[in-house]
Amino acid sequence: MDERRKQPRKDLMSYSQVFDLRGGYLIGYLGDINLLGAMVISDHEIKPDTELSVSIQLPELENFSESSMSLSARVAYCKPDLSPEYFNVGMEFKSVSEKQKEIIEAVMENYEFRRQSPNYPKHPNEVDERG
Repeated sequence: MDERRKQPRKDLMSYSQVFDLRGGYLIGYLGDINLLGAMVISDHEIKPDTELSVSIQLPELENFSESSMSLSARVAYCKPDLSPEYFNVGMEFKSVSEKQKEIIEAVMENYEFRRQSPNYPKHPNEVDERG
């Protein structure tokens, strides 16, 4: 698939709830986020180009008292998740204030799922290719 994202997203360890403010319902859970948009894991399909006002429930963040953040967004894509009962809904934020940018950066820094390879000792049966 053609990767058109302008900024890498951060997969999160904190699945924060995301609500539709107009409809008053839970859209799903925040899967990843960056300053330009987010991916929400939802149990229902949302048509691309749908305009939304969303409220993202925030995890606990040092130096921030906010418990949620409201943003205008456009659904960029909606495709089936690996689990067939869910959808990945890509959202593009229409505008982000400076304060919201600080909050998003704090969420990315504090709740990013870091895929680091463990530093296991070399297996005794492995051949050292250096000699």
